[in-house]
Amino acid sequence: MDSRDDIKSEDKNPFYIDHGRRKATSTAHLALSRVSSLLVIGVGNEFRSDDAAGIHVARGLESRRFPGVKIIEIGGEGAGLMEKWKDAEAVILIDAVRSGSDPGTIHRLDAARNKVPSDFFHYSSHAFGVAEAVELSREMGKIPASVVIYGIEGKDFGQRIGLSPEVTMSVKAVIEIIEVEIESLMGFERKRRRAI
Repeated sequence: MDSRDDIKSEDKNPFYIDHGRRKATSTAHLALSRVSSLLVIGVGNEFRSDDAAGIHVARGLESRRFPGVKIIEIGGEGAGLMEKWKDAEAVILIDAVRSGSDPGTIHRLDAARNKVPSDFFHYSSHAFGVAEAVELSREMGKIPASVVIYGIEGKDFGQRIGLSPEVTMSVKAVIEIIEVEIESLMGFERKRRRAI
């Protein structure tokens, strides 16, 4: 069986979020135990269209100014990722994926507890990326206690600036979803939020 089938199937992967369910409240119950600090990593290349999805999510979250939450952008090279999260208590990482699902599909994976398929992510220039960094960190016993990955299914990875319409919609949804998760992880009071 193709590992991508496991990623796409909600029955087989409880961390899968269907493309059609975009309410931020849908992940409120998924947050792990409370933490005092959190690192949010937006991965991508803003000059390769949908590959910039993670960067756009990070920028959207940056404007919320959560206390105790550090938000960074990175190109996705694995060694750099490992260096950034080496002392982190909890990590939320967002990246574009290419799993065969419909463009804009949102995936959520608890990477501290589940293996990350190496063919899940879109790689443009490096073979040692997110999946490899997570698995090597796990083997070395240096993976943060909480690592949650949000993957947004890309459509266009060509050399241009700007996201496809499907990914643009999902970026907005993921910002709202992660905002709920941050509030839960950090113990912040829930804010009233607008409909997506």
